[in-house]
This record gives sequence, structure tokens and C-alpha cells, in this order.
Amino acid sequence: MNAPSDLSMKCEDVLRVELEVFRQEHRDLDEAIRALQDMGRDQLTIQRLKKKKLALKDRIALIEDRLTPDIIA
Repeated sequence: MNAPSDLSMKCEDVLRVELEVFRQEHRDLDEAIRALQDMGRDQLTIQRLKKKKLALKDRIALIEDRLTPDIIA
């Protein structure tokens, strides 16, 4: 009888872990981009990293939306 709530809690826990992993990866990419820009490295590589960072930002936003309950006003 408690199985559905246990399952939803596990799902929420997994989402929270994924969220933290994606946030860390986003910060790491930001640091890598900054370092490459400071060294004046390949702009194509920097653009690819920025694109990956933007995709991570979108995934983070989706997970945050799933974790935030809808408020009915």
C-alpha cells in the first residue's frame, strides 16, 4: 500500500542526485571555458563546451521543474 509513495520518493531522490551531478558538471564546464579563454585557445572547442553547458542548464531547469510542486492559486 505504501509502495507508490516509496517509489515516488526514490524517484525524487534520484532526481536530486542527478541535479547535483549536473550542477557540478555545469560549474566544471564554466571553469574549463574560462581557462581556455584566458589561454586564447581554439574558439571551436570553446563554442562546443558552451553548447554543452547550455544543454546542461536546460536539463537542470527540467529537473528543478519536476522537483518543484505546482502551486494552484
